[in-house]
Amino acid sequence: MKQFKKVLKFELKDYFTDKVFIGITVFLIVALAAIMFFPRISALFKSDKPTSDDPEDRAVMLVSGEHAEELAAALSGVFGDYKVEASTLSTDKIKEKISEGDVACALVFSSPTQYTYYVENLSMHDMNASLAAEAIREVYRLNAMIDGGLSADKASEIMSAEIKHTTENLGKDQMQNFFYTYVMIFALYMVILFYGQMVASSVATEKSSRAMELLITSADPVSMMFGKVIASCLAGLIQLSAVFGSALIFYNLNKSYWDEGGIVASLFDIPADLLVFMLLFFVLGFFVYAFMYGAVGSTVSKLEDISASVMPITLVFVAGFVIVMTALGDGNVDSLLMKICSFVPFTSPMAMFTRIAMSTVPAYEIAISTVILVLSVGAIGYLAAKIYRIGVLLYGTPPKPREIIKALRKS
Repeated sequence: MKQFKKVLKFELKDYFTDKVFIGITVFLIVALAAIMFFPRISALFKSDKPTSDDPEDRAVMLVSGEHAEELAAALSGVFGDYKVEASTLSTDKIKEKISEGDVACALVFSSPTQYTYYVENLSMHDMNASLAAEAIREVYRLNAMIDGGLSADKASEIMSAEIKHTTENLGKDQMQNFFYTYVMIFALYMVILFYGQMVASSVATEKSSRAMELLITSADPVSMMFGKVIASCLAGLIQLSAVFGSALIFYNLNKSYWDEGGIVASLFDIPADLLVFMLLFFVLGFFVYAFMYGAVGSTVSKLEDISASVMPITLVFVAGFVIVMTALGDGNVDSLLMKICSFVPFTSPMAMFTRIAMSTVPAYEIAISTVILVLSVGAIGYLAAKIYRIGVLLYGTPPKPREIIKALRKS
């Protein structure tokens, strides 16, 4: 335990004095500050002049054709940003006014159910034609009912009937938990790739020191490996806590400028039980891959060989990430593939958490997955420590898996 504490303390100090680590943390905090303060800053540059609701100050939309007055009145409630006017001008004259900028757009009706929408430059966000179609459809139906013998009041009552419904959710609300799940999976993806490479690089760098030969023969390799991995995990959690903690503070400072029911607000309203599962699977998932990265890093003689050596581990992790993100996007998180991945230690940190957040998972499945993951962490950590002890004493060409297994048997 004494050796473990020394290794843990040394590795943590190494992380917190690393300029790259500090630089990335500061950059992320500053970036999130810019995002969270953006609504407040943008509000400062908005015009202080009060907006006028006077129709005379709005862009003009002309309505032409039979029953133009009635149609213009119906469309006025739909297009609040326009001054909707009935017109008796010819189509050519209306086009001329639009080209000259006197009129923003126009709806020219050739029949009660057919019209042409005229505009100078059609914006990719222009929905006027579709909105008008909905409004005109209501007017047409109302008139058809009146022509069919219904009174105007009865027809209006039928057209304005309000359909009420309630939804009773017996399980999880996927839309509500989608953002929590996405953030956790993406954060785990980034942290494992970043810190896994750092663990592998750290081990490979130490291997170049001849003093490591004396250290590895006198110190407990299990203490050294667990000290390195736990230190990297703590550094990652502290970094994430600093980043997301700062984001929470910045959000609360600018809460009035954000939509309280929006996506950003929901990210900071994660349920306590879901947060516990997030931390549990995050830590265990990190340990699984960090131990493997550390073991592989000990078998590399040159830093240039690390990327190629850890590629199989990275591919396994990326494959699990793709499976989970695909299921998350489809909303089918209880597929057979996802259930299998929930019990495989290389994919269960992402798959099981996704199922817990997005579906109703039996308690025994969560317990089995957690136990398998904890036992796997211990077994992989112990095996990684053995490989670490052997790997740091091997120089030259990276040993093949068969040679490592043979050395493990001898040890």
